[in-house]
Amino acid sequence: MNLFGSDRPMELAPASVRDYRELARRRLPRQLFDYIDGGAYEETTMEANESELRHIQLRQRVMRDVSVRNMSTEVLGQELAMPVALAPVGLGGMFARRAEVQAARAAERFGIPFCESTVSICSIEEVAEATTQPFWYQLYVMVDRSFAEDLMQRAAAAGCPVLVLTVDLAVVGARYRDTRNGMSGKLPPAKKVLRALDLVSHPAWVRDVAIGGRPLTFGNLTKAVPGASSPYAFRQWVDSQFDPSVTWDDLAWVRKHWNGKLVLKGILDAEDARKAVDHGADGVIVSNHGGRQLDDVPATASALPAVVEAIGDQAPVLVDGGIRSGLDVVKALALGAKACLIGRAWAYAAAARGEVGVKHVLAIIRNEMQVAMGLTGVTDVADLDRSALVNESA
Repeated sequence: MNLFGSDRPMELAPASVRDYRELARRRLPRQLFDYIDGGAYEETTMEANESELRHIQLRQRVMRDVSVRNMSTEVLGQELAMPVALAPVGLGGMFARRAEVQAARAAERFGIPFCESTVSICSIEEVAEATTQPFWYQLYVMVDRSFAEDLMQRAAAAGCPVLVLTVDLAVVGARYRDTRNGMSGKLPPAKKVLRALDLVSHPAWVRDVAIGGRPLTFGNLTKAVPGASSPYAFRQWVDSQFDPSVTWDDLAWVRKHWNGKLVLKGILDAEDARKAVDHGADGVIVSNHGGRQLDDVPATASALPAVVEAIGDQAPVLVDGGIRSGLDVVKALALGAKACLIGRAWAYAAAARGEVGVKHVLAIIRNEMQVAMGLTGVTDVADLDRSALVNESA
């Protein structure tokens, strides 16, 4: 095994999120890498999330004093060292040993929030025990509301200040890669053999996760999903429990059981953003679930400006989807976002190098932001607006 946790040689040290994606691809069994890396249907929206950000041009400015650049900001009552948070990633602990704990510690080291997923491997309590700073918690609304109420109580007891309510999973999108790999259904015997061969051909992952990372159960759902180590059993539970009947009126039920900040994740439409604020949301996250739900919907960079315009200063607007660099963060902030969430970026890093990898990716993003701000002549993230973009200045 080389220095970066891969069983294959790597000529150069990772310098970007894309490099970490390649390391993760080499280290993970195919089904797990495709789970991180894939999207819904033909993955058009997933690809657009990245490509539309790449096509936004920064406006380079010169001869300005940028010797001191401030990246700290306040989001939802918390002071962040930079406008970035680690997004909730389901099955995180399948990619590296107790990955949610490792990611939460890395986030704490950089002064930013980690958001724990409902369908994480590590439980709320395990993450809380391993960290000293509060983290956010992500929740799905379930048919059996007692599960969700219990999770909200546990998150509150752990000191989580922000509940991220994901609202774009009323119906689960068709993810072709997961179907082909048996992540969303049963496999015939021949395919099971091929999957087993794929697992054993990744000995570093087997040692670190399959053996060393146990228990590989959904730590927050042990009561809800008996024997929840099976992807098929989990998918059956998802199909039966994610509630397609949820409406805006259900936010009153959430508020009854949650006293902290409430943020709605999965907003793409300006009218929905206004309704979220009207129904008591403290913030919204512009998100298309990383292109993993409905394909052929707008990329988040396209949807963001209209959402920002719709709710103005009433509530902070955050964004995720396609954020792969500090330059992407700067662009999103220039379009009106208060902060960005990164999901795949930290998942790739954790899969490749664990906590060290997540810290390195955050350092990369921070340094890229510093450079982008310096060369656009902006000294404070609070001052980033459309004037930092080509053809967008007011």
